[in-house]
Amino acid sequence: MVVKVYGPDYANPKRVIVCLIEKEIEFETVHVDGFKGEHKQPEYLKLQPFGLLPVIQDGDYTLYESRAILRYYAEKYKDQGTDLLGKTLEERGLVEQWLEVEAHNYYPPIYNLVMNILVSPLLGLPSDPKVIQESEEKLGKVLDIYEERLSKTKYLAGDFFSLADLSHLPFTHYLMNQMKKEYMFRERKHVSAWWDDISNRPSWKKVLQLYKYPI
Repeated sequence: MVVKVYGPDYANPKRVIVCLIEKEIEFETVHVDGFKGEHKQPEYLKLQPFGLLPVIQDGDYTLYESRAILRYYAEKYKDQGTDLLGKTLEERGLVEQWLEVEAHNYYPPIYNLVMNILVSPLLGLPSDPKVIQESEEKLGKVLDIYEERLSKTKYLAGDFFSLADLSHLPFTHYLMNQMKKEYMFRERKHVSAWWDDISNRPSWKKVLQLYKYPI
């Protein structure tokens, strides 16, 4: 049964798609136009009651929340494609730790930057300069911690590419491109080298080729 991924053009679904490519899992995508509110329609809400992207359907099994989906497929197909969880319990612990760091420390400020710098103007809504400034400051502090970590290991969880690194790809792409804030990475030598490494993986290049960002 081929996996269905809803909303491939948006950032969080891209997190899932790059994982599926790394794990060599067959999938197909279902277009959902967030700007037309298709993710808030009754049919979609049957799959994802919070009206967010992505959702996957794997036969009769439906799952939402992108990081939960990552964990599910990395575990289900642990012996197929790239090992994204680590080979030992200790490595797995570090993958989980840094995946949580991404979700709770890295993602909130970068999400606020994307919403205020890119999305709000597109929707004709005012941006909040204070939120932009505070979010950039918070993100900078997180990146200082990353710089220290990445001065000791090639990737966040160790010397192997994992879900922890992969999860950063979709929103950091905005920072490095559309938002023109790449200096935040470039002024940190080890963070910069880490981004160049993970963003040049064939799986991520394929995602960008197949599914264009809507903004």
